[in-house]
Amino acid sequence: MHLRKRVMVTGGAGFLGSHLCERLLAAGRDVLCVDNFYTGSKRNLVAMMDNPYFELMRHDVTFPLYVEVDEIYNLACPASPIHYQVDPVQTTKTSVHGAINMLGLAKRVNAKILQASTSEVYGDPSVHPQPESYWGNVNPIGPRSCYDEGKRCAETLFFDYYRQTGLGIKVARIFNTYGPRMHPHDGRVVSNFILQALRGEDVTIYGDGAQSRSFCYVDDLVEGLIRLMETPDEVTGPVNLGNPGEFTILELAERVLALTGSASKLRFEPLPQDDPRQRKPDIALAERLLGWTPTMPLAEGLKRTVPYFEGLLELLDK
Repeated sequence: MHLRKRVMVTGGAGFLGSHLCERLLAAGRDVLCVDNFYTGSKRNLVAMMDNPYFELMRHDVTFPLYVEVDEIYNLACPASPIHYQVDPVQTTKTSVHGAINMLGLAKRVNAKILQASTSEVYGDPSVHPQPESYWGNVNPIGPRSCYDEGKRCAETLFFDYYRQTGLGIKVARIFNTYGPRMHPHDGRVVSNFILQALRGEDVTIYGDGAQSRSFCYVDDLVEGLIRLMETPDEVTGPVNLGNPGEFTILELAERVLALTGSASKLRFEPLPQDDPRQRKPDIALAERLLGWTPTMPLAEGLKRTVPYFEGLLELLDK
């Protein structure tokens, strides 16, 4: 008889996954972290390695896995355009084969399973803000499609497993998240701006900087994932998780420059293909079903994130 709930986190050595593992350990869970270290890092896990209730397994979810667990958080997939476009076929396989393998495991051991989906399923939205009922505006053959369509297909698989087998599923659509342990070379706007500002390089803005994003601090996001996993079986999602506070890219750049005291200049470049003009979650469903709403203001979240990158730069620039 296991007194502790056994929880598996795929992609557990990544930015989000490592924070989730930490929170689950703190909540008295037995945690199995699974990662192939394509973008994840052991450095993210150092503080947990000595915990007897933490276990690390190097494994690629595109291959089947046979373990005994009570819950699965499926976070495995490179999540930034720079990383997922390097090997787009593998990105799609990670989303699709990974979902098939993890759903198969969940069915075998009767585990609840949560899919970390993404706001990218909405594509370049023609509806603003985006509610879960919106089907999206996605280019199925563009350079970002491997991620967008891979995640959309994973959602399809989750709901088909649910309808066909009654498996306990949860689907979270994650919007822009930031915080310590972001990958320094993921090409995301928060990490890019902070690193450029700290190094005194030009801060690169694509387009005119008027495109908007919403930024959710990692602790808030992890809280949302755990609350979703703990909902009754009839709550499947999809549920948007993100911060509805909307900022233009230009505003973010100015905040980062002010916070770091950097003398960096702004440099404007052409907008990449299929880059969404605006992204903002409608979180009414999360508020209603989970009693969840983000609490960390952008200014405070950035203040907690910058020191991580300062420490990282000392390692990177040695």
